[in-house]
Amino acid sequence: MAGNKNKRVIYAALAGNSAIAVTKIAAAIYTGSSAMLSESIHSLVDTGNQSLLLYGMKRARRPADERHPFGYGREIYFWAFVVAILIFAVGAGISIYEGIKQVQHPTPIQHVGVNYIVLSFAMIFEGGAWWVAFHAFDSTRGGRSLLAAVRDSKDPSIFTVLLEDTAAMLGLMVAFIGIYLGDALQIPELDGLASIAIGCILAGAAMLLAKETKGLLIGEGADPEIIEEIRRVLGTQSAIERVSEILSVHQGPDDILVNVSVEFRDGLEVGDIERHTTAIEREIKARIPGARRIFIEAQKTSDHLRDRDAQPERSETNDKGKKS
Repeated sequence: MAGNKNKRVIYAALAGNSAIAVTKIAAAIYTGSSAMLSESIHSLVDTGNQSLLLYGMKRARRPADERHPFGYGREIYFWAFVVAILIFAVGAGISIYEGIKQVQHPTPIQHVGVNYIVLSFAMIFEGGAWWVAFHAFDSTRGGRSLLAAVRDSKDPSIFTVLLEDTAAMLGLMVAFIGIYLGDALQIPELDGLASIAIGCILAGAAMLLAKETKGLLIGEGADPEIIEEIRRVLGTQSAIERVSEILSVHQGPDDILVNVSVEFRDGLEVGDIERHTTAIEREIKARIPGARRIFIEAQKTSDHLRDRDAQPERSETNDKGKKS
């Protein structure tokens, strides 16, 4: 169900951007507005980005195989990172370049009324797409602020579209103001400054998106609430003497790998440990559907801590050995 909701958000954004991209290009050519040209590039980049997100979601659903035993869920993180690069390199880069060119060689805007009409319709389409994305994102953020929810989210398919649409709405307002002031005051350089401002907005959105998707790409742990739920499940098991460590990593938005190290009570037979291990796995999966793979390590706490503390020393030794 979550995947279908995410697709609806992306399809809404894709439809909105596709509907206005060509119109913006025609208006930019007809009127000679640098800000409108930046908005045209922005819409084209967003259209391509949403196609990449849909492609990434399809690729991420592939089943695990011998070369990728934990599946392909992280591929959506990779394509979201590519989207961030495209927004920065293409959207922001060309917008700033066009703005600087207009400031250095200002050209008066022709038929300015066409820009107002196109921008007004663009705000309607973009606003509708933004509302769909915001509503979907808002239903998952709980009581957290928007920035905190973006930072904690493990699903880039929604917050990427929300960031894009937010940047689009801000860009449209900046373009409208820049074009209006440039025409009203007969200062065409203001049109170029608006284009530069649009580029800066896109650059900011791209950097925020890149920062968040980078963390997911290299591996983020599950939310603290999920870890606490796992700890509660373990705490109800009479066979467990002590919980040494709980490790987790998101292999995808709804695919969590969990590794638990526990110390079982002395005197348990191997068969008893196997039975308890199976019961623990089933209980965790029942309470946390996203916990697809669970590994339970039976080890004395003292041995586990000793091995864990020694691991960084071995890593440093290996690194030094490689360098030498």
